[in-house]
Amino acid sequence: MATRGIDEPIFDLGSYARRGPGRRDHLMPAQIQQIARTVGRTPEVMVKVLPRPANTLGAARRHLNYIGRQSKGDLETDDGDTVRGAHVGKDLVEDWDLELDAYRTRTNLVSRPGRQAPRLVHKLMFSMPPGTPPDKVLRAVQNFFREEFALKHRYAMALHTDQDHPHVHVVLKAISEQGERLHIRKATLRYWREEFARHLRALGVPANATQRYMRGETSPRKSDPIHRATMGGYSTHIRERTEAVAHDLSRGDQQVEPGKAKLVETRDNTRRAWWNVSEILVRDKQPDLAAQVRRFREQMPPALTEREWIAGKLVEGSRSPRAREGPNR
Repeated sequence: MATRGIDEPIFDLGSYARRGPGRRDHLMPAQIQQIARTVGRTPEVMVKVLPRPANTLGAARRHLNYIGRQSKGDLETDDGDTVRGAHVGKDLVEDWDLELDAYRTRTNLVSRPGRQAPRLVHKLMFSMPPGTPPDKVLRAVQNFFREEFALKHRYAMALHTDQDHPHVHVVLKAISEQGERLHIRKATLRYWREEFARHLRALGVPANATQRYMRGETSPRKSDPIHRATMGGYSTHIRERTEAVAHDLSRGDQQVEPGKAKLVETRDNTRRAWWNVSEILVRDKQPDLAAQVRRFREQMPPALTEREWIAGKLVEGSRSPRAREGPNR
């Protein structure tokens, strides 16, 4: 059976946005299943590459120790062993020969000065929304990595349940046993999300993996960023943006950002694509799913820039009963 490549999404909604002759007019069973999951608002998986540092031996050791501590000390490796202890990071760095990779990197940088050292490891996180069984999230990640990286890349993982959404941290060696470097691109992450969702579904867990534009989402991904920004516990970017938007609102400044037109165009194309998909489903004698697609299309949120989204949250917060009562009531 032919396998789908990383660059080939299961369902490319954008290809159905074309007008007139040449547009797609057929849906495969796997595509229909993903459409049903998407418009049925099946929980979406998340796969995230955590930011640097990941290009030094110290950074690799510290992150391995961190995920081990948060999981009560247990780390599962690519050979199926469970390792633990205060020196787990040091032991895995040695076992993976990361010192050799670091030495080769330093040697290459001497001949090409000014270049930043590449990653020795990739720090990844696989998560699902609250309510998902944590053990199945872990098993899905285990199955995915066994299928994708066995005998190729060294890795270690740990399940964390310290937050309401169960998630698995994975440290993946950037250089394979065959000496090839793994580069993680957007298409790679999309493919990993689709495969993670597939493994979850195989375990009986409803899971979906779609691009945000397909769902009409343009708002920031973080949960409750306005509250955290005002409390001083959120990212500098969001905090500064929140303060700037609040200042503009107080002056009555309602400027339109340059990126607004692009967001509106993307949303219009997405709505047109979903309409065309609904027409195909009608022709394929699936009226119920076609009707569900059209309801999903009509319920898409408006296209908002980050500034508009923040402004809306600030206005919404000012109208809440708690805000009207004041801090001392």
